[in-house]
Amino acid sequence: MKNWLFLGIAIVCEVIATSSLKSSEGFSKLLPSLLVVTGYAAAFYFLSLTLKSIPVGIAYAVWSGLGIVLVSLVAWLWHGQKIDHWGLVGMALIISGVLVLNLLSKTSPH
Repeated sequence: MKNWLFLGIAIVCEVIATSSLKSSEGFSKLLPSLLVVTGYAAAFYFLSLTLKSIPVGIAYAVWSGLGIVLVSLVAWLWHGQKIDHWGLVGMALIISGVLVLNLLSKTSPH
């Protein structure tokens, strides 16, 4: 169970890092740039910890899928990015895919 917690931490760190990229303005602003570097370092560290018991394909699918959805939501809330109905459909499909992998697939460790 702690490996899933590590994966959750990796996702949150990646979302913070990716969301800070825009604010860093090409790494010209110190605080957002530090968030980017620190966030990605922490994300990859915690992702590596999850791979001790979660298959890499499952871990990466969950990490990238939820990361895409969460970064899109942060961009919508924080940076004013517009999300149309098709974008919402796409995000729902990504979440559905992650759920299928984790709840129904025999690939995932249950």
